[in-house]
Amino acid sequence: MRPQHRLDVIQRSVIREMARLGRHFTVDGEVLRGPGTTALAVREHPGDGGSGHVDLGYVLQLGRADGPVVWDCAAGLGRTEEEQLDNAVRMWATTTASAVVELLDRRGEHGDHYRSPELPGWHAVQGPAAVFGFGSRQLADWLADHQPLPALAEALRPELTGPQVNGVKLFLGGRAGEDVAEVRINGVVSDRASAVLRALDWPRGERLCWARLFVLLVAEAPEPPAVAARPASAAVTAAPGRRTGLLGRWRRARPQRG
Repeated sequence: MRPQHRLDVIQRSVIREMARLGRHFTVDGEVLRGPGTTALAVREHPGDGGSGHVDLGYVLQLGRADGPVVWDCAAGLGRTEEEQLDNAVRMWATTTASAVVELLDRRGEHGDHYRSPELPGWHAVQGPAAVFGFGSRQLADWLADHQPLPALAEALRPELTGPQVNGVKLFLGGRAGEDVAEVRINGVVSDRASAVLRALDWPRGERLCWARLFVLLVAEAPEPPAVAARPASAAVTAAPGRRTGLLGRWRRARPQRG
């Protein structure tokens, strides 16, 4: 597929998926402009020709060189490259874009907010997990009952390089004896965090099944010493580790990867 055709397919898919999240995006050259100062950038995926892969950057403050950009990559399966790209964008929208939209809206509609004592100074925003493959219910139930972030905290802390926002992607699954666990922090694989994720007791079945989830860690402004800490709002605050709203649910995805 020619680069321009790939870009057209990806942009068309992004516009459709963002509309489902209540966001209107329009094409402006190689960039998709969204509401306010938001935009979406597309870049070529390195290696393996990029077939079926998308690299998308959710720009939060367009025009500011130091503004945060949430980068993530996803890959989709399909009989044609167009199907692969379309499924990859859907996977990205389900997990990553949902978390970013929830960060911007703070309504509890597209994700959940929580704080982990193991990550002081950071506020977590997570969209739904996408679970796909055979026997996905068992893995989905485990994710609904467990919060991996506290277990990963020690490995994550040294690699949170973004002063305002850090994106953490978790990909886990496979089957017994052939399991896969990967943690990416701001798009870069963390070997240490990946090893911790792999050591957790999530279920390994006899048939292939995977899960993908995305967490935004947002720096919290320190409270003045004489002022007690206040929750951001009742609608978006959860006790540490408690599963609420979308964190207690999952979305069944079409066969995809990444």
